[in-house]
Amino acid sequence: MSVQIQESSESQSSEAQIIKMATAHWVSRIVHTAAELELVDRLSDGPRTAKELARSISSDAPSLYRLMRTLASLGLFTEDSDNRFSLTPLGEALKIGTPGRASVLTLAGEGFKRALDELPYSVKTGQSGFEKAYGTPYFQWLADHPKEASLFSETMVGIHGPEPAAVAAAYDFSELGVVVDVGGATGNLLAAILSRYPKPNGILFDLPHVVSEAPPLLKARGVADRIRIATGSFFDNVPSGGDAYLLSHIIHDWGEAQCMTILVNCRRAMKVNSRLLIIETVLEKGDAPHLGKMLDMIMLAFFTGAQERTEQEYRKLLDKAEFRLTRVVPTESAVSIVEAVPI
Repeated sequence: MSVQIQESSESQSSEAQIIKMATAHWVSRIVHTAAELELVDRLSDGPRTAKELARSISSDAPSLYRLMRTLASLGLFTEDSDNRFSLTPLGEALKIGTPGRASVLTLAGEGFKRALDELPYSVKTGQSGFEKAYGTPYFQWLADHPKEASLFSETMVGIHGPEPAAVAAAYDFSELGVVVDVGGATGNLLAAILSRYPKPNGILFDLPHVVSEAPPLLKARGVADRIRIATGSFFDNVPSGGDAYLLSHIIHDWGEAQCMTILVNCRRAMKVNSRLLIIETVLEKGDAPHLGKMLDMIMLAFFTGAQERTEQEYRKLLDKAEFRLTRVVPTESAVSIVEAVPI
């Protein structure tokens, strides 16, 4: 089989562009294999040949060499004249314990693969492909699989990258008293906000198994003494009395009925002058590429009713929950901040 993968160019033929799209998953599977075999960590002490590495991971040396040569072509390793492989700065991002490795194991792993294999089913029915493949909703599956849940939390830190700092910079939290992060996982966003603004305190609210990994992160960021951790489900209630309520990458996970429950619970907990801040990728009209449009396909494959939304769609949703959308604040990242106040 011979397939030529060409570099992106305005002069590329339509066929070449389609072939490039079709082979995009090759890279993710190759990098996933490197993460699974922990190849990066095995080069931490210095250059090694594939033959040397093969002994430590019980692999076929010629086959391992072919993999590492390919990974070198992707920029993760570099190969010298003696066929020894060394780490590159890009490869360092795949070390054990990094958000990069967690992201690769999650986003290029079996769960995502099987959910996306069912994308035609999701398009035809509007139902979750993941649930069809696994027989259970994704978040319940994570609750039943602690290792994968931990990787997912690390992935969220990695995939959002500079987003928390961008949100903190784009919106003025300086005069707020209490910021409640609803569904805030390990507190990455809340820590970024409190690190930038000395006045607010925070409440981190999520399911018990999710927030269990928050204390080390909050301590490392130097904000543990300003954040109270509360546990529970936002489908039941949320902590009351906050000045601002964050819903970061929450609303896009659920269908309209579930979103209404979350929003109503937030409104009930809010003071008259509290504000709601929905942090999501807000879709733009037109044909231009947009990360949110790709994420919308992931939502479709994973969660029945979940979706990314336009500003107008957020306005309509918020109106139903008795909120008024006041503005959409762009950030230097892919997300925007949808600000709303209770009516």
